[in-house]
Amino acid sequence: MNYLVTGCSRGVGLEICRVLLQQGHTVYGIARSFSEEFQKLQGEYQDRLYFKSVDLSDSDNVRQSIFKDFVSNKVRLHGFVNNAAIAYDDIVTNLNLAKLQAMYAVNVFTPMMITKYAIRNMLLHHTRGCIVHISSISAHTGYKGLAMYASSKGALEAFSKDTAREWGELGIRSNIVVPGFMETSMSSTLTEEQKDRIYKRTSLKKATSINSVAETVAFILSDKAQSITGQNIHVDSGTI
Repeated sequence: MNYLVTGCSRGVGLEICRVLLQQGHTVYGIARSFSEEFQKLQGEYQDRLYFKSVDLSDSDNVRQSIFKDFVSNKVRLHGFVNNAAIAYDDIVTNLNLAKLQAMYAVNVFTPMMITKYAIRNMLLHHTRGCIVHISSISAHTGYKGLAMYASSKGALEAFSKDTAREWGELGIRSNIVVPGFMETSMSSTLTEEQKDRIYKRTSLKKATSINSVAETVAFILSDKAQSITGQNIHVDSGTI
């Protein structure tokens, strides 16, 4: 199977790539930077792991940069994992429109455009494919300073549900994975005390496992989940 994964160079995206490769799939990874971790993984799977540096804030050029110059129609896509995201954290009374728009370009507009062309690829090849968007627990329970970021993930969740309804008749599925707080670069700005307060809100009293999120994504992409679509799957250590 061939899968397109954004935000592949580190954290959850890198682990999703690793799990899919271990299962024997081919991965086309997209990120801004070609990290050392990704280079090491590519060294292990040279014939099945590909990379392209793409500026995902440039929503207008998705077709050319990704679907012309990287994953052409000669590649039969079986799934798209929308993992890349940037965070704009602040309280609402400090909301800056330019920063909000920049975040929405990466978190919402570009993923929508990639979904458009991924579905077109699936239609061309008569593929019963699957789309998985990575959301955030902040879209389901409040955290101070995350209103703008959470809103972008909420938009993705609505988009996914309607995509599932729109294309389900042709066997194309769309789902959301909702991770809890993980030890990633996005949460690295939090102090240990702040992290501890967040983890105490969960049933398991600990951070969400990055591998658990990646394994869930791989399961949803697989035929084992062929009847799961239009859903939000929470992998959040029991936050909700």
